Amino acid sequence: MKTLLVLCVVCTLVVFSVSMTAEQKLKNCNEVRAAYSSKGFNVNDVPNKGVNGAPLKVCPQGFSCCTVEMEEKLSQQSHTEIKAPVSRLSTNLQSTFRQRHDHFDKFFRELLKNAEVSLHSMFVRTYGMMYVQNAELFKKFFEALTRYYVSGGAAVNLDSMLSDFWADLLERMFRLVNVQYEFTDAYMECVSQHTEQLQPFGDVPRKLRIQLTRAFVAARTFVRGLTLMPEVVNKVSMVSASPSCVRASMKMLYCPYCSGQVALKPCQNYCLNVLRGCLANQADLDTEWNNFLDAMLSLAERLEGPFNFESVMDPIDVKISEAIMNMQENSMQVSQKVFQGCGQPKPSKTLRSKRSIKDTGFNGRFRPYSPDARPTTAAGTSLDRLTTDVKKKLKHAKKFWSTLPETVCAGERIAPGDECWNGTAKSRYESVVIGNGLANQVSNPDVDVDITKPDIVIRSQIAVLKEMTSWLKAAHSGNDISIETDEDGSGGEESGSGCDSPSCDTDRDMYFSTTRSPVKPRIDSVGSPSAGGVASQGSVALALCGLALALLAPHLR
Repeated sequence: MKTLLVLCVVCTLVVFSVSMTAEQKLKNCNEVRAAYSSKGFNVNDVPNKGVNGAPLKVCPQGFSCCTVEMEEKLSQQSHTEIKAPVSRLSTNLQSTFRQRHDHFDKFFRELLKNAEVSLHSMFVRTYGMMYVQNAELFKKFFEALTRYYVSGGAAVNLDSMLSDFWADLLERMFRLVNVQYEFTDAYMECVSQHTEQLQPFGDVPRKLRIQLTRAFVAARTFVRGLTLMPEVVNKVSMVSASPSCVRASMKMLYCPYCSGQVALKPCQNYCLNVLRGCLANQADLDTEWNNFLDAMLSLAERLEGPFNFESVMDPIDVKISEAIMNMQENSMQVSQKVFQGCGQPKPSKTLRSKRSIKDTGFNGRFRPYSPDARPTTAAGTSLDRLTTDVKKKLKHAKKFWSTLPETVCAGERIAPGDECWNGTAKSRYESVVIGNGLANQVSNPDVDVDITKPDIVIRSQIAVLKEMTSWLKAAHSGNDISIETDEDGSGGEESGSGCDSPSCDTDRDMYFSTTRSPVKPRIDSVGSPSAGGVASQGSVALALCGLALALLAPHLR
């Protein structure tokens, strides 16, 4: 009995001691004054000792070191502090993908420029003035490719541009290999109409069209996706917190001040419920965000493989020269079939001065392409390195929005175990952690969320992500869905390579061999060759010169 009495006395003394300690803290608000002042507020706002907390709107009432004025100021501070880590994470994400966009864009633009410079240098060296006099054709070709990269089908119809390029090249070469004849515009129109049947350049135009379409669509759509990511993150991060979120943040972060416990941190699960309530709309972005990232990753795989922009642009001068060699080797047959189908042209009335092959600047066949002799990078890197890096970043960005609460409610922002603030006292947080997203907030115990009113800004960004994902998927199949840009308006038509199957991954005929083999043109409707109107051996020599001429071109500087 005596023992029991002693125990009761001890327990009473312990409770009394704890009560006296808390009461002493409330009687003396010095710690609160120091902490409040460290936030940049006027220390005179804090009472010297606890006051009646009945007027408080958020924090527990009773004796308190907080006044209504302090509560309002701390509410604003809590809004800033709850937003700061989210803003920092969003800013880092924006910066990451702005940098990747700049790297890819600079790389693609430099590849285009390098290809033009390489063709110009090679053709000047090989064909001299014959090239220089016709450089405008190739210059326009690269200008059109650049416009297409920047603005897509809104600025350039790639199929039409390529058809016009080959038609113009054929016309120039055909005139040069048949300098002893005069050709009217109507006659050359007839030649152009049968370009596909004649196949004067072999299979190069068809292959190059498919390669260019796939590579350019993939490159420009991928870059557009990298542009979109920071835009979406920026707009979503600017969404303001609701009044109920600010109230819940104040209660979680600063109500411990009012009870004199300035060092007390919130329980982790309590913090999760508050953040999931505050970021409910942002979490709903996650599904389309992840779908978008998956589409970006799939297109990155295409850029590394069959739609590799670098593998198309780097040797494009060799591909064009191969086409010209095809025309050179088959110039007699092409001329015969044109004369058969379009009629015998009239001899030229003007006598041209005789020039030797040496005088024309054409000094031999085009030398085969040697990969070891070519530049290996643009913008100081390679496409493989760029895609390897960006894929890591894309994977890391998945589930960014739904994991924000876990990311914020960690480390020094929370207290482990039961020694934490649960919203009313220093004790275990008993409520269940609710799920992410707006619909789940109906049962949030700490934040009042109106689940019937989704945020308009975030819903609009969900729609933007859906649309961009459809563009990325189209580009994955080699199809161009024209994208409106700030530089060149909107509109345009959809075009593509017709690649809708896994064969895109293994279509080996999309890559060019550097070993030349003569290609005999097929002309079914123009007619068969005949002895009449065949170009003389002299004209064949001139044809070689003409061939050089056609070779001329990209970029006269």
